[in-house]
Amino acid sequence: MYEQLDILVKVTYAALLGGIIGFEREVAHKPAGMRTHMLVASLSAMIVLVGEYFIAHISADMVRPTGADPTRIIHAVITGISILGAGTIIRGLQSDKVEGLTTAASILYSGSVGIAVALKLYYIAGGATILALIILVFFRMIERFIGRKPANIRQEFK
Repeated sequence: MYEQLDILVKVTYAALLGGIIGFEREVAHKPAGMRTHMLVASLSAMIVLVGEYFIAHISADMVRPTGADPTRIIHAVITGISILGAGTIIRGLQSDKVEGLTTAASILYSGSVGIAVALKLYYIAGGATILALIILVFFRMIERFIGRKPANIRQEFK
């Protein structure tokens, strides 16, 4: 029971960190906001933690060891999140403008924060969350200052 509560606490911590990253995307009016990032981060942590639990407890009861490779779980999480992130990328029909790349990257980043929490790398997960905020907020201001990004954040495609 305590192991399961420990997993739940870690999944919750990952959700909170993902929510911090997603909050910035929410404020910027991007398609994947706080809830999406929270789900991705907590899902990543939960899949890795449940996989670790499975390898440690279930395979120990087997007559023949499974020979499980825990890195495959992380590969599967990254692949799944990458597909989700790809869905946020939009290319304009009338122009060569591509939108959603930063949101896709932030979704994958949130997943990696969840993986870091699952691997008990709490300071890295927290520090990486702060780094993501710096990248998303501070460097958006720099892009606007040099004229790369318009102040109008969202443009509609017709």
